[in-house]
Amino acid sequence: MSYNTFGREFRFTTWGESHGPALGATVDGTPPGVPVDEDFIQQFLDRRRPGTSKHTTQRKEADRVRILSGVFEGRSTGTPIQLMIENTDQRSKDYGDIATSFRPGHADITYHQKYGLRDYRGGGRSSARETAARVAAGGVAQAVLAHLLPTLSITGYMVQMGEMRLNRDRFDATAISENPFFLPDSTAVSAWSDYLDGIRKSQNSVGAAVEVLIAGCPPGLGAPVYAKLDTDLAAAMMSINAVKGVEIGEGMAAAALTGTANADEMRMGPDGPIFLSNHAGGILGGISTGQDIAVRFSVKPTSSITTPRKTINRMGEEIDLITKGRHDPCVGIRAVPVAEAMAACVVLDHLLMDRAQTGGKRGAIGEM
Repeated sequence: MSYNTFGREFRFTTWGESHGPALGATVDGTPPGVPVDEDFIQQFLDRRRPGTSKHTTQRKEADRVRILSGVFEGRSTGTPIQLMIENTDQRSKDYGDIATSFRPGHADITYHQKYGLRDYRGGGRSSARETAARVAAGGVAQAVLAHLLPTLSITGYMVQMGEMRLNRDRFDATAISENPFFLPDSTAVSAWSDYLDGIRKSQNSVGAAVEVLIAGCPPGLGAPVYAKLDTDLAAAMMSINAVKGVEIGEGMAAAALTGTANADEMRMGPDGPIFLSNHAGGILGGISTGQDIAVRFSVKPTSSITTPRKTINRMGEEIDLITKGRHDPCVGIRAVPVAEAMAACVVLDHLLMDRAQTGGKRGAIGEM
C-alpha cells in the first residue's frame, strides 16, 4: 500500500507521474449540488503551473484540467469527481544520466532502497509535478467552501526567500497576486528578483518560507486528541515536496516566551468572546477558536542544481553528478498555491466531520 489518499470525509487520491501521459486526482466526499466546473478549478492551477516567469522552471505545461466524472450540468453529484491533467512538455532524455545514479537531496536513493526500482524521469511520483493534482483537488474543496462558508478565505504568501525576509510593517495583501513571488510587499519585489537572479546564475538554488492565513474559519473545527485541526494542517503542509518544518501561531518562537506573554487573554464582546492576542494561531486544544489561523512552513533549496555534487551510483561507485533539466531555483514560490489547496482540503474535511458529529451546534457563552 503506497498511501496516496489524503483526508477522512473529504478525500482525494492522486495518481500519475512527472513524465507519464497524465496525472490527476480522484476526489470523494464532495456534497451534492455544489457549483463547480473546470474554469473554477483552472484558476488555482494557473497560479501553480510552471513557466509563468523566469523565476520558475521553464517546463511549459498548460495544466488544463478535465473533469471526467462527478459533475453534471455544472454541479457536483455527490459521486467521485475524477480530475485529469495531461503532461505535454516532458523531456525524459534530460534524465538519462541519472538512471543509475542518485541525485543528492532527492528521493532517488530512498525510493530505490524501498522499492528496488524507480521512475527516474523527473523523479516519477516524488516529483513536485504531483502537486498539480493536489491543487486541482483543492479547487474542488474551494468550491465547496465557497458554497458552505462564503466568508472564509485562504491566502498564501512568501515571507522569506534565502536572505530576503518580508517586512511585515509593509504587508499589503493586494500585492500578493501582482508579482511572481506571491510577496505581500510590492516595494520589495525588485530586490527579491535581483537576489534570485544571482542565485540562478550561480547555478545554485535557495530555500524559502511560506505562510498561509485562514480567515473566517468558524470555532469548533477539530477534535481534542487524534484529529486535531493543527495536527492535520501540519501533516498536510509537511506532505508537500521539499517542506522540512511547519509551525502554527508563534510556533518555535513560543519556546522563548513566558506564560504571561503567550496566553491569549479574553474579554466578552457583544457577539461572544474576544481574544486580545493570537499567539495560538487560531487553534486551542486542536480546535479552532474562530480567530485567524496562521500556518508557516520552510522549504529546502531545490536539490536539482547544475553545480557538481558528490554522490554514488547503483553499483556503489563514487561519482560527481550534475543534474540536468529544467528546475525551479526556489521551489518555495510555487509551493504557495499548493499550500492553499492543502489548507482548503483540511478545513473542508474538518467542517464535514464536525457537521457529522455535532450538527454544527456550539456551546453557549453568556447564557444561563
